[in-house]
Amino acid sequence: MEQITAVIGVIGSDVHAVGNRILEGSLEQHGLNVVNIGVLSTQEDFINAALETDADAIFVSSLYGHAELDCQGFKEKCIESGIEDLLMYIGGNLVVGKQDWEGIKKKFLDMGFDRAYPPGTLPEEAVTDLKKDLWTNSQSTQ
Repeated sequence: MEQITAVIGVIGSDVHAVGNRILEGSLEQHGLNVVNIGVLSTQEDFINAALETDADAIFVSSLYGHAELDCQGFKEKCIESGIEDLLMYIGGNLVVGKQDWEGIKKKFLDMGFDRAYPPGTLPEEAVTDLKKDLWTNSQSTQ
């Protein structure tokens, strides 16, 4: 399998850079080519980076709790841009206040994300899921 390319960044008006840097290092340690677009990133920033690098996946981070607003229509924009098969993962503190994780997860899956991760998820879990998802996708297109 060729090297996997992942675009990562922190969406919206969020400036939480530490987790993003930890994710970058972990993904690189697992052999991924990482394109880190940093903090304060728009949906268009993610999409443009994915298009420019022929990425396999987008990893969206959010820690300030407003990911639901920041991600409205994201999947639709990916489809419009011709990258509807791109895997989309999101993780972090995605909503404000205490809410049931299963409800939060369902909300983001319904928005078009392939996976959603709660705060405290180790990057290795996402890497394992990514490799499994890429394998499944490559098998279904053959």
